[in-house]
Amino acid sequence: MAARPPLVFTGHLDTVPLGTRPWTFSPFEGDVRDGKLYGRGVSDMKAGVAAAVAAAVEAATGRPNRNIALILTASEEAGCVGARSIVETGGLGIASALVIAEPTGNLPVIGHKGALHLRVNAAGATAHGSMPELGVNAIYHAAAAIGRIEAYSLSRTPAHDWLGKETAVVGTIRGGQNLNSVPDACEFTIDILTVGDRAHAAILVEIGEVLGEHASVAETVANLPSVFTEPEHPFIACVLRILRKRRPEVAFELGIMPYFSDGSVLQPGYGNCPAIILGPGEASQAHQTDEFCFVPNIRDAKDIYIDLCRSW
Repeated sequence: MAARPPLVFTGHLDTVPLGTRPWTFSPFEGDVRDGKLYGRGVSDMKAGVAAAVAAAVEAATGRPNRNIALILTASEEAGCVGARSIVETGGLGIASALVIAEPTGNLPVIGHKGALHLRVNAAGATAHGSMPELGVNAIYHAAAAIGRIEAYSLSRTPAHDWLGKETAVVGTIRGGQNLNSVPDACEFTIDILTVGDRAHAAILVEIGEVLGEHASVAETVANLPSVFTEPEHPFIACVLRILRKRRPEVAFELGIMPYFSDGSVLQPGYGNCPAIILGPGEASQAHQTDEFCFVPNIRDAKDIYIDLCRSW
């Protein structure tokens, strides 16, 4: 078969820690009870990985209409580190389409917001707490900057028809070393969720202006663009035809998911190909104690993926 842009399936292999709450089921044994597979990462997203691998192997034995590629990554939970490493090595070329097997309950999702995570430093000068006039309180500087972030709005960019509005939230703060000293350092983080094709570089300039002269961005912890494919794209139409043919009783509607995925890196890495986020896991189970996935959904996802290999 002549080389053709591949249909790419992707999933991440890493999971998050177990958390402090005790598990009813073993998190590492893959127990099946009442049609549910229990274990850490079964929904996010080992079930999706299993369905994609099984589908690719089966489809490849049946002379598929186009090439098929599997991209299985590490460290997605830490900001798509593995996917970024793959892209940076070069040579991916272009893809005909990308299937991201994140947990959606096998419902079609056409995008998610981007993520710009920042660590901000505010500096001061230490002094004894009884003589604050001799110091510069870094926590006060940080508090003033945080107040401006709270008021900060990205309203200059209209809301995206599907992804909604950009948001900015201060998530953590840490400052000072002891109770009776003027703190000379304070650090906080900002979680900015972005939409559309708005450049993150422009947002960084805006944030710098909002922070003012006494606080500055020390580190960009995550820089992930949004993922979106127009609902009218032929690939999305192909996905919907397959879903509706398999389950005509369901009125499938396209959706958006709240969390980021490796698609933020792989979609532009593959030449901004169309992408669908569709996997057997349950989004509500991600990172939960006693995480589970419905077993029939895993089989259904594999069959949907095979139909895509044959129809697209």
